[in-house]
Amino acid sequence: MLESTSLALLFFILFILLLFSAFFSSSETALMSLNRYRLRHLESEGHAGAIRASQLLARPDRLIGLILLGNNFVNIFASAIATIIGVKLYGENGIVIATLSLTLIILLFAEVTPKTLAALHPERVAFPASFILKPLLILLYPLVWFINVITNRLLALFGVSPKDSSSAAINTEELRMALKEAGSLIPKRHKEMLVSILDLEKMTVNDVMIPRNEIEGLDINGSLPDIIKQLSYCGHTRLLVYQDTLDNITGILHVRKAMHLLAQDNLTQETLNSIIKEAYFVPEDTPLNTQLIQFQRHRRRTGLVVNEYGDILGLTTLEDIFREIVGEFTADIIDEDKDIHPQNDGSYLINGSANIRDINRNNNWHLPTDGPKTINGLILEYLESIPDPGVSLRIGDYVIEVIQTTDNIVRTIRIRTDKIQLKAKE
Repeated sequence: MLESTSLALLFFILFILLLFSAFFSSSETALMSLNRYRLRHLESEGHAGAIRASQLLARPDRLIGLILLGNNFVNIFASAIATIIGVKLYGENGIVIATLSLTLIILLFAEVTPKTLAALHPERVAFPASFILKPLLILLYPLVWFINVITNRLLALFGVSPKDSSSAAINTEELRMALKEAGSLIPKRHKEMLVSILDLEKMTVNDVMIPRNEIEGLDINGSLPDIIKQLSYCGHTRLLVYQDTLDNITGILHVRKAMHLLAQDNLTQETLNSIIKEAYFVPEDTPLNTQLIQFQRHRRRTGLVVNEYGDILGLTTLEDIFREIVGEFTADIIDEDKDIHPQNDGSYLINGSANIRDINRNNNWHLPTDGPKTINGLILEYLESIPDPGVSLRIGDYVIEVIQTTDNIVRTIRIRTDKIQLKAKE
């Protein structure tokens, strides 16, 4: 009777030790698997478990020392108890039986299973565990400190210090990957906008500017009736003002201010000149993220893009940068003459001056954008000559047919994709 009672007590002690082993194993995996950014967020909101977990992770050497100290203690103690049980039940053969059995039990119930659970649900395990580990660290601090002194000296031999923890900061590519892997936690549209903001550094104002030949400007030397007529039918809020040619820039005119003068019957050459704002110039290779900050710093919305010789290449606006972030956000009711014209057969007639990025964005295509900015430039670069009407070429999945060429440039093209051709065959 006494022997059976002692065996039952030994099994009970072994069971408790296995529970402690599972606790230490799962706690280590859970705390090391916590999302540090979510942990900081919960900590800032006053979450008690997050605060304690953050305090423990501030010194990972002490935390690991505590967990391994406890885990090794209970595992060795459990091994001793299992050996006693094995000897009592099977004699000397019980030592081998107890060793094999305990190894399997610890592996399944105190290592693999709790660690897998902790890796899948780190917060559900780490936060409750921190309420036990924190006081336990205080209680066993002298022993943990002694272990850390020895281990830190050993690490110092390899030039490693526990204070040299890797920075939690992430670079642009890591942030982009984190956004893509956020899943349904962030709405798809929001993720696209955030990724677009990160991509601004890869683009320059040269990629989004309005080319020089498409700039609508106001010749200040024109007759007053012509100026009034142009202002009355202008579809822009701001106009570039020049004298005779675009090479002689005067400044930028806010059309609303001019119309206000016209409404007061006070629009003259003198009053018009008084409201013209000095032009703002932008180097052609300025990244969009930098230019966005420059627009904010200088309180400007429009800039003239110039090359290294000071020649005007085009015009860029704050709206052009916003469009790269959010896509098309306004409907232009003034300009109905679009560059892209869908056809009944599934092909597209496109103006040669159309921007490739706009074509890709509107049609969800993937024409190359690392070279020329317009479809005309892309064709000329590919053929290395000015093509005649009727010439066709393939770029990736896109078959491009030249429809019209004038003045040494491609005016109109037709684009078909392989998908369209396959559908037509079916």
